[in-house]
Amino acid sequence: MVDWMNRQHSTLVLAVVAAIAIAAVTIVRGQADAPATHSTSQDAAAVSAVAYFAGGCFWCVEVDLEKVDGVIEVISGFMGGHVTDPTYQQVVRGDTGHREVVEVRYDPARVEYQALLDAFWRLHDPTDAGGSFVDRGFVYSSAIYVVDDEQRRLAEGSVAALEAAQKFDAPIATVIEDAGPFYAAEAYHQNYAANNSLRYRTYRAASGRDRFIAAHWDGDRTVYQLPEHLPSWFAQHPGDEALRAQLDDLAYRVTQRSATERAFSHPYDALYEPGIYVDVVSGEPLFSSADKFDSRTGWPSFTRPIDERYVTLYDDSSFFMNRTGIRSRYAHSHLGHVFEDGPAPTGQRWCINGAALRFVPLAEMEAQGYGGWVSAVTPEAADEAAR
Repeated sequence: MVDWMNRQHSTLVLAVVAAIAIAAVTIVRGQADAPATHSTSQDAAAVSAVAYFAGGCFWCVEVDLEKVDGVIEVISGFMGGHVTDPTYQQVVRGDTGHREVVEVRYDPARVEYQALLDAFWRLHDPTDAGGSFVDRGFVYSSAIYVVDDEQRRLAEGSVAALEAAQKFDAPIATVIEDAGPFYAAEAYHQNYAANNSLRYRTYRAASGRDRFIAAHWDGDRTVYQLPEHLPSWFAQHPGDEALRAQLDDLAYRVTQRSATERAFSHPYDALYEPGIYVDVVSGEPLFSSADKFDSRTGWPSFTRPIDERYVTLYDDSSFFMNRTGIRSRYAHSHLGHVFEDGPAPTGQRWCINGAALRFVPLAEMEAQGYGGWVSAVTPEAADEAAR
């Protein structure tokens, strides 16, 4: 009986603390409206590409999408309503028909729209039609606003693939609509997490968002897209157990556990045949033989990736060192590290574990679906890039 009463008391205390935290942040979110310093989508032509997502509280969506390599800027604001240039107070009262939305400005040479879709799914609960976690109402409901036919094709395919996977017990509630005018929220909403760290962390912890993400998305490397919309060379991550059986022990430990192969132990270190090096798990195109050089370190080394869309960088502080780690975009395979001690034209050394790679000879690239990168493998193309 005592244990039961203690548990009940602890639960009540946690509930009260969470309620106070959310109430406090709600008061902050309702402070006096101030002019926004961010421009709206009217000058979006100045950036490479733009995308719009609604996933609940735009403070949280902004933070999570800013972490995606290739994203230039994320702006919190509103879309979908019938009032011109609404204030935050008008929107949250439900008077305007807007949702809280973020405008994502990104470089399509560094990140694909598909990668943004995958990040979007993983930052919220797409089955909640009535809001998002503790924030209730249409304002906080899930939506993808598309700017062209290609975004619509990929967004619809992604929703269909997520539904077909039966990942959730409930149906996907995310709607897809054409993008309309985007209105940036007031200045105090922009970069809220960075400018109000304690309040933001308190709100986010109490909201339940991170608990949901951990329970449903941790370890899920699936690219949610219809097979006909994916490249012919692409292979889905099969899951840890299947991958352990699929790869040899070294390749598994390198790609999945960030291990490092012994120097001078892999045949790719001394391989200079024309071709492309791809991710051993997913087939993502990573490096060209035209950019390979002898670093005399014992690991395959390149001056740059063949396509920046398929690599991501992260801070690696393991083994009491500060290094820049490299992963493949979709399979999330650990590849190696990049150093600023390489030759021209980049001055970089992309030091890669051979066990994380699969080599496709130039003569086989077209047949295996890599024809689009043949020109990056020929010496003529390499010389032109260097100039």
